[in-house]
Amino acid sequence: MTLAPVADTLAGDALLITCEHGGREVPASYASLFAGHEVLLQTHRGWDPGALELAQQMARALGAPLFAATTTRLLIDLNRSIGHRQLHSQATRGLPAAARREMAAQHYRPHRDAVESEVARLIAGGRRVIHVASHSFTPELNGVVRQADVAWLYDPRRAGEVALAARWLSALRRRRPSLKLRRNYPYEGKGDGLTSLLRKRHAPSQYVGLELEVNQRFCLAAGDTWAALRDDITGALGDALALPLPLPV
Repeated sequence: MTLAPVADTLAGDALLITCEHGGREVPASYASLFAGHEVLLQTHRGWDPGALELAQQMARALGAPLFAATTTRLLIDLNRSIGHRQLHSQATRGLPAAARREMAAQHYRPHRDAVESEVARLIAGGRRVIHVASHSFTPELNGVVRQADVAWLYDPRRAGEVALAARWLSALRRRRPSLKLRRNYPYEGKGDGLTSLLRKRHAPSQYVGLELEVNQRFCLAAGDTWAALRDDITGALGDALALPLPLPV
């Protein structure tokens, strides 16, 4: 699936795609920490199945740069702030502070610094950044079935994010009316994460950040089901960005 590069249609806007939970890799130096946690690594707690594949397709089809990480979030969660209680899992939170700082330097800061630097560089060059972070969620959590197929997380106080989420949702609904589409579900878009950090650093006129959340039942089904949804999500994003987003007043 190939679309016209969004960079050619967005005037002063620059699209950037990230994926913080793209894999379940355990660096060799930390393998001993996961003895007994092998099954957990394969679950949604270890990574976001399908998120990287979708991020790669969006970036390729829309001509956007992709920043992705494939280390398991059970080592250190790239979508949590330093000091957050969920930054580390039960496998790593008991390590000495010096060991956790070294872990962050090796496996957290490279991704975060690359994204933060690119966003700052684009904004300094006069561009508004449209950042899409690709994630996925488990169909059921603690016995509760999630009532969504695709969802968008954003800060409702930022008009550009509200507008982009609404456009993307509407465009996907036109392509696939049968999908359950939600906003700020199954999490709140204002919660801790990479997009929240970037909102604190950049004004609404400079930065628009959305977290895309896709139900993992589609990627687990694989085959044509998953391929068709990726195509529709990607095409709907291209539709949503066909015209520039309004600047906040």
